[in-house]
Amino acid sequence: MKVTDLSLGYGERRIIHHVDLDIPAGALTVIVGPNGSGKSTLLRGMARLLRPATGAVHLNGTDIADLGHGALARQLALLPQAPATPAGLSVGDLVARGRFPHRSWYQRWSERDEEVVRRALSQVDLIDRADEPVTELSGGQRQRAWIAMVLAQDTEHLLLDEPTTFLDLAHAVDVMTLARSVAHDSGRTVICVLHDLTLAARFADHLVVVSQGRIAAAGAPKDVLTPEELDDVFGLSAHVIDVDGAPAVVPVRRA
Repeated sequence: MKVTDLSLGYGERRIIHHVDLDIPAGALTVIVGPNGSGKSTLLRGMARLLRPATGAVHLNGTDIADLGHGALARQLALLPQAPATPAGLSVGDLVARGRFPHRSWYQRWSERDEEVVRRALSQVDLIDRADEPVTELSGGQRQRAWIAMVLAQDTEHLLLDEPTTFLDLAHAVDVMTLARSVAHDSGRTVICVLHDLTLAARFADHLVVVSQGRIAAAGAPKDVLTPEELDDVFGLSAHVIDVDGAPAVVPVRRA
């Protein structure tokens, strides 16, 4: 995925300003930044939920504006923040919805569809809960069910907007471990928006810092998360220490 001169906003209000960004294939990219910096707006633009004021987003060399809805849905899946679960929907039915872009209205449910759904449920360790209502799952299990749905969409690109919101640290680690394994084991390109800097640095292959609608830094976490960058972007005085090869942020005070 390649973002070129991308500007986005809502009405007359511009949020993202002339962003250029290369997303590495087959890796986990995490986008971080202060509240209101434009992280989720950038992700929405990359998913074609917002029309660019300038620039474009390209998938494998094709401007996503030139793709039909079905063609885009077969290449890119988006999990928004805190999706609402319809009442009475089972885990299996939710995940099966990920197969819609691959099926015409006249096509019956196929062995291929069944195989992909079962694999997605297995990846998130919910195969034994397929017949249970989604509403009866814990918060972490419910989030894994939604991730299974986008996995069942079987796309090359997965966009996850704050997938660890409302999860405790243990469940957040589970979700990010899954996101990284999807990228590394299947060669998919996974892009997440996160708030937790240490969690982002622990799991990201590629870290992007957004500040005031622009890219402040991008690269390997150890090169991006520096005390100077934290001071400049987040207004945070912090120590950055190495923990098992990944940077961890220890906040001291507001700069």
